[in-house]
Amino acid sequence: MRLFPILSALALIVPFVSSTSGLHAQVQARDGIEFDAYLELLKAHARAQGVKPSTLERMTKGLTPNARVIRLDQGQPGRPTRRGYPNLAPYIAKHVNPTRISGGRSVYTANRSSLDRVERETGVPASIIVAIFGHETSYGRIRGGFDLSRSLATLAWEGRRRELFASEWVALMKVAERGFSRDQLVGSYAGAFGNPQFLPSVYLRLATDGDGDGRANIFTNRADTFASIAAYFKDAGWREGQPWGVRATVPAGFDVDVYKTKLTAPVCPRVHERHSQWKTVSEWRTLGVEPRKGLADTTLVSLFQPDGPGKPAWLLTGNYRVILEYNCSNYYAMSVGLLADEIVN
Repeated sequence: MRLFPILSALALIVPFVSSTSGLHAQVQARDGIEFDAYLELLKAHARAQGVKPSTLERMTKGLTPNARVIRLDQGQPGRPTRRGYPNLAPYIAKHVNPTRISGGRSVYTANRSSLDRVERETGVPASIIVAIFGHETSYGRIRGGFDLSRSLATLAWEGRRRELFASEWVALMKVAERGFSRDQLVGSYAGAFGNPQFLPSVYLRLATDGDGDGRANIFTNRADTFASIAAYFKDAGWREGQPWGVRATVPAGFDVDVYKTKLTAPVCPRVHERHSQWKTVSEWRTLGVEPRKGLADTTLVSLFQPDGPGKPAWLLTGNYRVILEYNCSNYYAMSVGLLADEIVN
């Protein structure tokens, strides 16, 4: 299972807690273990995986649990109801706006040489790379300010998703051993960091040195940022030379639901259930559905008309599924694809 980056813009106000005992008045670990005792278990696990004692010392000195992190995590929405989906159009209008488009075009122009090189080496379009950069951190302006060691240790201790966050905390210790200070290792409350908002485990697996200086600095180095995002997409199966999707013309009265997928996706099923069956472009043409841009007749695509009959529709390729690997949301994936198109148009 892939773990995609998480960047929260929530501004929940929770009183600062400076000690474990103070925190217990508000929240506790699900199994009742004290934070300090659990932290020792985490450190032992990290040492068993080769993390140096000196690294653990500097990354845990004075560490206390963070009540705000737990509140934010518990405030995340659960499984959606089946009362329908919000329309896509307002989301796109908000997230693919003139400011974000202009910012993307500026980044694209200013870094064209570096982006072109990454695109040649990986097959991932520069426009997609820049669009991810824009969506995740507003082109590097908003990366989060939570102490990652504290946040991940807190979430692991609390226990709702202990295995995930304990593993990510150990991974963070390994990132720290690559020469990053605790002050540098800040990000979202749930552990994602840097321009691409990678979790520590993703950083260890896919972060890439884009400028040859021997270090993958996804905090301030744009060449490393671009190369790392491209590495993620290549690893997820991006198909070179194929768009993420194209607008489609659908005949009046066409019932998309007739061709609704019958497959149940094991991951993010409510995202994938909104897509049609996979058919070739030629098969869709036979049914009267016409792509507005060129796609080979043999390309397998899924029809997506998110806001209902008479509203915009798209034919989505397998590369759209790759965007979903980064963040499993149709709203996110569509806005990334549409922003990427605007950046180069």
